[in-house]
Amino acid sequence: MDGQLDRRAELSEFLRSRRARLKPEDVGLPSYGRHRRVPGLRREELAQLAGMSVAYYTRLEQGNGRNVSTEVLDSIARALRLSDAEHAHLMHLVKPVRRKRKQTARPQQVRVGLLQLLDSIETVPAYVSGRRSDILAWNRMAAALFGDWGELPPQERNWARLVFLNPEYRERYVDWDQKASDIVSFLRMDAGRYPDDPQMSTLVGELSMKSEEFRRLWATHDVKEKGHGTKRMRHPLVGELTLAYETFHLPDDPDQALITYHAEPGSPSAEALRLLGSWAADARHPEAPSSTLRQD
Repeated sequence: MDGQLDRRAELSEFLRSRRARLKPEDVGLPSYGRHRRVPGLRREELAQLAGMSVAYYTRLEQGNGRNVSTEVLDSIARALRLSDAEHAHLMHLVKPVRRKRKQTARPQQVRVGLLQLLDSIETVPAYVSGRRSDILAWNRMAAALFGDWGELPPQERNWARLVFLNPEYRERYVDWDQKASDIVSFLRMDAGRYPDDPQMSTLVGELSMKSEEFRRLWATHDVKEKGHGTKRMRHPLVGELTLAYETFHLPDDPDQALITYHAEPGSPSAEALRLLGSWAADARHPEAPSSTLRQD
């Protein structure tokens, strides 16, 4: 790719994809059944719902987002029934965060205090994620659960590369398809925020060339913010675990988040985590990770 994503094309394709998923009956409009030539809503139907002219909406869907007001974007978001994440993504595509190239290329750093916090968390896997789904720092329990990322080159410590290009992670996740979809949705949000980030463009280009599954998911234009939920893991030593994860966005750096995993007290997964913790604490155990904390 040429160093940055095409913001006009991203805006156009996102609006088309959201319009295509709506049926007239979803928004209270009459349906003409088999006589409809296009899936989803027509442009004129969407414009009517958003309270604007067809010509004006058409210009926006063609990627011309200059001078569009927040009120207009809010109307379109309501008409398209966008989620909060999709609404934010639309705003980013039209009014992206402008950062100098040096800022987006600068290595991401984790505060010393946060590194110390990670190192003090002894029973819960925890790590810090940054832009482009980069893995910036982690504790010993995260290394025990996910594998020691310190053994990987820095550029490979990235969730998207691990999930789509590392066969081991396809085995680690029982619901790999959902994990893959989530990662692509997170990347889409980042790409909308920083369309001029050359490293994002390089990452998307690499994954698009090497993974057909990534290309398919990227083309859906789905977006999502990191949040909370459960993941089913398959660990080579302790078997399957069901773990709840929580995401804590940092107030002084919105690009970074602390993610933790925990098991329901008294559950088999809690016992499995306890075993992993005991192995991680014993540096003499052959399967124990080699360090408590890494950041490069």
